[in-house]
Amino acid sequence: MFEFAWIWVFAVLPLPLLIYFMLPRKATSESAALLVPNYLKVQSHADKSTKKSTLRLVLATLIWCCLVAAAARPQWLGEPVSIPNEGRDLMIAVDLSGSMKQDDMRINGRAVNRLVMTKYVLRDFIKRRIGDRLGLILFADTAYLQAPLTFDRDTVKTLLDESVLGLVGERTAIGDAIGLAVKRFDDKEESNRVLILLTDGRNTAGNITPEQANELAIDKGVTIYTIGLGAEIQEVASVFGRRTINPSQDLDERLLIEVARSTGGQYFRARDTQELEAIYATLDRLEPIEGEGQKLRPLTALFYLPLGIAVIISALYALFYLLKQAFFNLQKRRTLVTDSNMNNASGGKK
Repeated sequence: MFEFAWIWVFAVLPLPLLIYFMLPRKATSESAALLVPNYLKVQSHADKSTKKSTLRLVLATLIWCCLVAAAARPQWLGEPVSIPNEGRDLMIAVDLSGSMKQDDMRINGRAVNRLVMTKYVLRDFIKRRIGDRLGLILFADTAYLQAPLTFDRDTVKTLLDESVLGLVGERTAIGDAIGLAVKRFDDKEESNRVLILLTDGRNTAGNITPEQANELAIDKGVTIYTIGLGAEIQEVASVFGRRTINPSQDLDERLLIEVARSTGGQYFRARDTQELEAIYATLDRLEPIEGEGQKLRPLTALFYLPLGIAVIISALYALFYLLKQAFFNLQKRRTLVTDSNMNNASGGKK
């Protein structure tokens, strides 16, 4: 739908007419015509002046109307678009320590390491979080903010896909990851603050302990959902044949349970791809995506169209006037040169 935001601006359209009639008229000389003996020449000159005046009046009127129309802010309103209600700030912290290289997970029957499985399942979870601001933290020896809180889910997914093991070290700084997430939440306005922490080990590095970071999370009202990654049974080859081991024996479940419980979250155990997918489905229920809220109509400003027309007409008229003056000066110079030559020639004959 087309409309003018400031329709009242059109009230100034008659302003030039008001100024024209209010200004005192310039006195015209009635005896000027008597001084010119040739009536036809006067009449021809008057006709040309009238045409020029009419053209200037039409152009000036058109330019003025375009300027007023631009000032009235013409705009196009698009079809209503549903905007979700304000969602939550959701930070995802992914462990990139050396133990994530363990290939005890399977995707479609193919053995993969824990990071590949995490990326595979997280893609769909990120895609579903419409209306939430998502952020990404990668941690190992320390924690790094890979993506600040943003509505751009595609960027978060891309940055997660580009993460590699060993990028930030080999150890595990769970405390730093929680502390960094709390700090980033603290920079934002009040909202539902949620941290999803995925790890397969225990805290072995970092500048603050998980207990200290947990206290900060409680104080700032951050809800933490912790996920322990890794299978509990895996067969490996050895010099004595194949034997069964527990590849998740270093997982500190006690710490993850306590962090989740104290912040109002929940601890999950992901032993395979199916369990991790079920965990994210559960998170969708625990932290539901906001439904449709208010309607928004996209607005496109169109003031530049009448403004551009006014500028173009003004520029073309100015260019025409300059070319006309240049042509007139050139003709005048040629006439002077011709008269001078004729005078010289007549003087020479005498």
